[in-house]
Amino acid sequence: MTSTLTPAHLFDLTGKVALVTGGATGIGRMAAEGLAAAGARVLIASRKADACEAVAAEINALGVPGSVEGFGGDVATEEGIAAMVAEVQRRTDRVHILMNNAGRTWGAPLGEHPYDAWDKLLRLNVTGMFHLTQSLLPLLLAAKSEGDPARVVNVGSVMGDIPKGTMTYSYAVSKGAVHHMTRVLSNDLAPQGVTVNAIAPGPFVSKMTAFALADEEGRKKSAQGVPLGRVGIPEDIAGALQYLCGRGGAYVSGAILPLSGGMQSNAPGSLFNEDL
Repeated sequence: MTSTLTPAHLFDLTGKVALVTGGATGIGRMAAEGLAAAGARVLIASRKADACEAVAAEINALGVPGSVEGFGGDVATEEGIAAMVAEVQRRTDRVHILMNNAGRTWGAPLGEHPYDAWDKLLRLNVTGMFHLTQSLLPLLLAAKSEGDPARVVNVGSVMGDIPKGTMTYSYAVSKGAVHHMTRVLSNDLAPQGVTVNAIAPGPFVSKMTAFALADEEGRKKSAQGVPLGRVGIPEDIAGALQYLCGRGGAYVSGAILPLSGGMQSNAPGSLFNEDL
């Protein structure tokens, strides 16, 4: 008799189809490689089709058990979502894993934050995420099976939990909305056989964080604010996705998984400022 508690059973994604939005760079790319390394067929999409195709070729060249396909898609508009869904339907009749990763950020001092930045950012980070999930629900429901629900993983942020985002007002608020949307969707979809969770990353090296983490000096400076003393690395994202999307995470829904080295529960100082 074979044990069901082996890594091969708990984290294997062979035969699963995943869609990762914004999958050509940063956290999306880390996730795509992690899912393919566990055996999944991964579709990655972003506004830059050529970048997605190039990243797909790079990951496939690593000899991972799964595979990656890249194409263009825009989650920031209703028309773009419809086109992405049509392309996904052309490639598969079911989606076992949806990772809503596409997003943007904006930073400006208080008093100078542009009005339009709120609409532009929330339209992608929140509205687009919800409507893509809603539009792909038939494919997610088609992928579920007894004891093995379909999975939705939303990308939030540690800034959605704690007021740490300097000048990123619209971004932080959007990620707080993503966290609550995750809970609301879980409440409705878990009974239908679809788990909905979110990851809440802290500082990871990506195009979005290049302004602060592009060099070693910037990464060391950022790490000073992380209890574990470092910024995130690709294995942190890959491991979280393999867990949430594999058999090991089949009983988890409505969770906001912190990937921030302890930042989400870090409260410097003591309540009464007594000497310790």
